[in-house]
Amino acid sequence: MTKLTDSEIARMHPETLALSYGFDPWLSEGAVKPPVFLTSTFAFKHAADGKQFFAWAHGEGTPPPRREMGLIYSRINNPNLEIFEDRIALWEGMRDAYSFSSGMAAIATTLLATHRPGDEMIVCAPVYGGTDSLIHTFLKSLGITAHFIPAGFEAADLAAPLITARTRSIFIESPANPNNRLTDIARMKELAIRRGQAAGRVLVIVDNTMAGPVFAHPARVGADIVLYSATKFIGGHSDVVGGVALANDDALLTAIAQHRALLGGMPNPYTAWLMTRSLETLKIRAEQQQRTAERVAGFLAGHPKVRKVCYLGLLTASDPDYAIYKRQHSGPGSLISFYLRGGEREAFAFLDSLKVIKLAVSLGSTESLAQHPASMTHSGLTAEDKVLGGITDDLVRLSVGIEHHEDLLWDIGQALEKS
Repeated sequence: MTKLTDSEIARMHPETLALSYGFDPWLSEGAVKPPVFLTSTFAFKHAADGKQFFAWAHGEGTPPPRREMGLIYSRINNPNLEIFEDRIALWEGMRDAYSFSSGMAAIATTLLATHRPGDEMIVCAPVYGGTDSLIHTFLKSLGITAHFIPAGFEAADLAAPLITARTRSIFIESPANPNNRLTDIARMKELAIRRGQAAGRVLVIVDNTMAGPVFAHPARVGADIVLYSATKFIGGHSDVVGGVALANDDALLTAIAQHRALLGGMPNPYTAWLMTRSLETLKIRAEQQQRTAERVAGFLAGHPKVRKVCYLGLLTASDPDYAIYKRQHSGPGSLISFYLRGGEREAFAFLDSLKVIKLAVSLGSTESLAQHPASMTHSGLTAEDKVLGGITDDLVRLSVGIEHHEDLLWDIGQALEKS
């Protein structure tokens, strides 16, 4: 499959391995890039092979490494899914990954795989609106109770008294969506271990979508499970919807895999192929977006019509989140939230006046996007949860793309003048 030895692979960087790892050209007519395996089912050479492959898929016996178990059916395994999963797991430095048809499919499947009726979870708010609705409504209807606390440096202190014998997880978005608050994952892991000894294992689950896999690796500081909407930075071109769940624990990976197969939330082969393609340029895109975002954030911070900018790159040593940022991130990324002077009218006037930046939800794409969280992505939150997350009518979220910085600064400047 590769001329590289295991020790040589171990010293390689993810951006190098993203171009070739997990694919043998000579299994596909010498193709340099993986083809799209648009097939629903795979042929067995012998009936005994089919019997053995299904036994392994059901966890019977001692199965070989996952990629050597044999192909059965694209709801269970497919070369395109496996190539993408191999490469994103390498990028995260985690044991394995499972891909999904959307970020919400990854989140929902993971939570269903790890929680049972009667369990409780602690949620650091704010979280993405779809996640909030899933937890507040669907999981609640199954008898799973969530306690919401504000994200930030004080989150571990707030979480400690809420852990009981029923607590199964601590769910974190870091940075939080959309206010960019940081939660100390390592402190949460310490709390989960300390308090979980009596309560049973308490999982630390981190949705790392807002940071992306270039500038933050939550598993390195204590996350048990890392989640992504791969639609965002991983896909990166606004042309694919996908999700990922990663873990280092075999039991967790097995539970997620079994639930994905039962619920049918895997991506189709072409989606997996697109996400694999995008991994090749992930670091280049993310670094360019970050460079431009730093300029944009500085511009916004000095503008008289902006009352506050939430951007990791503007944190200073006097900010309570700064120490967390230095531990958990290698860069501030390209997501900026800012509060205008005024309210919804001024925010809408700004958004409607943009000419280069597109008025659209989502983030992490090559084009810059701006939206109004209170009335769009987080409109389904209760008034109480909006207050908890600082989601007010004057808040705008900006995802910076790869356009020339001077053009974006001009566009933002002229739109602010009309707000």
